[in-house]
Amino acid sequence: MTAQAQFVPLKLAVLTVSDTRTLAEDSSGDFLVSALTEAGHHLHERKLLRDDRYAIRAQVAAWIADATVHGVLITGGTGFTGRDSTPEAIRPLLDKEMPGFGELFRIVSFEEIGTSSLQSRAFAGLSNQTFVFALPGSTSACRTAWGKLLCAQLDARTRPCNLVGLLPRLGEH
Repeated sequence: MTAQAQFVPLKLAVLTVSDTRTLAEDSSGDFLVSALTEAGHHLHERKLLRDDRYAIRAQVAAWIADATVHGVLITGGTGFTGRDSTPEAIRPLLDKEMPGFGELFRIVSFEEIGTSSLQSRAFAGLSNQTFVFALPGSTSACRTAWGKLLCAQLDARTRPCNLVGLLPRLGEH
C-alpha cells in the first residue's frame, strides 16, 4: 500500500486586471482569495491594476522573481476588447505554456455558457518555477476555473497527478 500524500499549502498571489473596478468592488478577486484560503493555501499578496500590459507584466514579474511564491492567479484582461491585454503582458514572461489549462477551461465553460466560451483567452504557464494562471474577469469564470481545474491541481492529494507534485522538479536542468 502506498502512503497518502499530505496537503501542501502553497503561497499564491492574486492580481485583478480591471479598468472599472476597485478592490471594494472586486468580487472575482474576493472569490479567488476566499477559495484559496479555504482550501488551505496562503495569500502572498493581492493587487488590482488597470489594464496596462507593462504594469501587469511588472507586477507579475516581481511575484515570479520571489522564490517564496508558488503561483499567480490573474483575473481579467483575457477577452478580445482593445483594452484586454493580459495574454500579451504575461506570455513573454513564460518559460513554458500549459495549453491544456486554456483548452480545458473553455470545455468546462462551454457546458455553462455555450459558444460564448470562444471569447475567452484564458491560459496558464510556468515562469521561474512559478505557476501562472490567467482567468477571465467574471466571478462565475473564476468559480468555474477554481472548482473544476485549479482546486484539484493545486492539491498534492489529487491522483493520479497534480501540479504540486512537480514543484521539487521544476528547477531541473
